[in-house]
Amino acid sequence: MVNILMIEDDAEYASLLGNFLAKYNLKVTNYQDPYLGLSAGIEKYDLLILDLTLPGMDGLEVCKEVVSKYDIPIIISSARSDLSDKVTGLQLGADDYLPKPYDPQEMYARIISLLRRYKKIHDTAEPTFTLMLDDAKESVTLHGEVVDLTPAEFVVIKLLIKNRNSTVSKEQILYDSEVFEYGSDGSLAVIINRLRKKLGSEVNIKTVRGVGYRLLS
Repeated sequence: MVNILMIEDDAEYASLLGNFLAKYNLKVTNYQDPYLGLSAGIEKYDLLILDLTLPGMDGLEVCKEVVSKYDIPIIISSARSDLSDKVTGLQLGADDYLPKPYDPQEMYARIISLLRRYKKIHDTAEPTFTLMLDDAKESVTLHGEVVDLTPAEFVVIKLLIKNRNSTVSKEQILYDSEVFEYGSDGSLAVIINRLRKKLGSEVNIKTVRGVGYRLLS
């Protein structure tokens, strides 16, 4: 488990990022108050995500204090668009600067890159799953073994894997899958059942009633 300290006064923003990163075994602990964040035992964390606009203390001051006392990678994440803030943050010792709004996937990539550089984690610490997609070979593997799938089964599981842990609507599956005629909801249910049998109990394809399906890690 990688432990990430976040000092961000927007609790909803922090929660959304935390929920996303949790899928990759990254635990985010957020403090809205910078003084509480600084007293949270920074040495226990592997990385700091720092906002600049904070109550009572500017994020650049927080950055300066952390750098002076701890050896921890810092990503500044801020909606402040002033170039001088970015330059100052990096000069103070921050390792990266990601302006808001950003795609959580980009933040994840930057976190992994920084942790590698700080040797906090190794390549093997990246998420691994029982079920994997090989787009180039148009195949799906279970524990490294290729699963024998029909074209229809493949396009359905491919879409579920690409949206792992998110609900994919029936309409989206039918629309994106050329092997279906639009509206063939009955045949989709049959294919989902066949996939469950072929992939076994280790792979959980959950039915989200009235919406669609979700592949759980």
